[in-house]
Amino acid sequence: MTPELPPRIDRRLAIKWMLAAGAGALLADRMALGAAAPAPAAARQGYGVDPDLVKAHKPGEYWPLTFTDAERREAAALCDMILPVEGDCPSASALGVQDFIDEWISAPYPMTAADRRPVIEGLAWLEAESRRRFGSGFADSSGAERLALCEEMARAPAEGSEPSAASSFLRRFRDLACGGFYTTPAGMRDLGYVGNVPLAHFDGPPAELVAKLGLAAEVRW
Repeated sequence: MTPELPPRIDRRLAIKWMLAAGAGALLADRMALGAAAPAPAAARQGYGVDPDLVKAHKPGEYWPLTFTDAERREAAALCDMILPVEGDCPSASALGVQDFIDEWISAPYPMTAADRRPVIEGLAWLEAESRRRFGSGFADSSGAERLALCEEMARAPAEGSEPSAASSFLRRFRDLACGGFYTTPAGMRDLGYVGNVPLAHFDGPPAELVAKLGLAAEVRW
């Protein structure tokens, strides 16, 4: 049975999601690089105006999306191979992770735009390879066929050799899918992340930690 095209999530929500994930990724990069100095002015290029996410969104505003309907179905199927339904946690496609990835690769920011070509070419390769091997597109193949193809792509390269283009695509797509999934409320619940919420009662840090840090024992919270 051919899977239906997943319902599209609200565009403004998808853009907010993408911008939040992008800010987190940029912060992580800066921390990893020791907050390297900004690029010289000549290397910085403008990309227009950031979306105003307070106002109501109109179709076609901001930037056009990249995925065709066929690519969106394929991306949803691949998202679900990476993050399927597990217990009470929904699958990635049910949360709209494919739309998050579409917004990510469609946005004009240098960090996100760099992923556009690898993702589109990777999906094209995956579709062609699925048709060659199984006689059907990736989204229309059986779960076992999809799994076999993904496992082959994920296989580590021989020692001393570079990862294949398909393997590099899968790793990057996996990172994007997980980055989107685990910034949703459902994904954070799956991780057990509580977040910045008030506690009913807090007696302060453990006494052994206070002593280790050399703080005054009389400090009370």
